[in-house]
Amino acid sequence: VQLQASGGGLVQAGDSLRLACAASGRTFSSYDMGWFRQAPGKEREFVAAIRWSGGSTYYADPVKGRFTISRDNAKNMVYLQMNSLKPEDTAVYYCAARSQGSDYAIWRRTTYDYWGQGTLVTVSS
Repeated sequence: VQLQASGGGLVQAGDSLRLACAASGRTFSSYDMGWFRQAPGKEREFVAAIRWSGGSTYYADPVKGRFTISRDNAKNMVYLQMNSLKPEDTAVYYCAARSQGSDYAIWRRTTYDYWGQGTLVTVSS
């Protein structure tokens, strides 16, 4: 699976942004998908994830209620809608894919097999 993230940019606090991740491969619908982010000088952290079926979603506490992850298996796409952005959301955002039989540790970046190249989101105050 090859992943290509897009949609990043420079926005002001309170604005919205939607990230997109395009996936190649016929088996996209069998992969759990996640979004992670990495701010300068910090480790890559979990943001959100969605199960292969789209039936379950998971969010890190800092983004709950503001971010929404979704997927379109027919288009091999996964999205991250980000609302009420804050300066602390500034980071490079990565999409990732994994093939697991359950949602075990879906937040753990080491369980993901494939990664996109990242897209930069900068939120100014």
